[in-house]
Amino acid sequence: MDLSALTHAVGELDEDEVLEMLNDFVETNPSEADAQKVVNACQQGMAIVGDLFDKGEYFVGDLIFAGELLTSAIETLKPVIGSGTTEKVGSIVLGTVEGDLHDIGKNIFRSMSEAAGFEVYDIGIDQSPDAFVEKIKEVKPKIIGMSGVLTLAIDSMKNIIDEMKKEGLRDDVKIIIGGNPVTKEACEHVGADAFTTNAAEGVKICQDWVQ
Repeated sequence: MDLSALTHAVGELDEDEVLEMLNDFVETNPSEADAQKVVNACQQGMAIVGDLFDKGEYFVGDLIFAGELLTSAIETLKPVIGSGTTEKVGSIVLGTVEGDLHDIGKNIFRSMSEAAGFEVYDIGIDQSPDAFVEKIKEVKPKIIGMSGVLTLAIDSMKNIIDEMKKEGLRDDVKIIIGGNPVTKEACEHVGADAFTTNAAEGVKICQDWVQ
């Protein structure tokens, strides 16, 4: 597998080329480590897409398409990531927080988490503290994932965690926050356990929690 060619194809949003390369790769019966390198190459392609968007060469539609392309890529790789284990390693309630309508990062994280063997309950975008609390009570997950791209998402994350504390739901779960505005300071401010701006890193953190 030519990883740089794959990164380039993702960056160019060349869906046919990407999926053809990935299907050929899966047929070689690769190791999980090789598959992880391929996922990383796809993510580097996404970084190119992000750069081109920042420069004004790509638009929101391109970003959305790139997110869908990566989701298809992860689906194609699912049989070889996480050695196709059927046993679930843990459960995650995931959502984009109130006031934020972005879901690309969340969807990429969901696809990668599912590929790694997690049961993911994705409650969608613009989700209130009550919506999170209700779902947490219903499915009793081990991990809560909150996503946000706008700066106001930080306040929404804090509101959700404060509501969880009121309901006595905070102590039994780990909370990871993700998205552009999240930093170490934001993580401490909202009361989360970890933060990430990279879906693959986020999945690794979650895997460490359920070891």
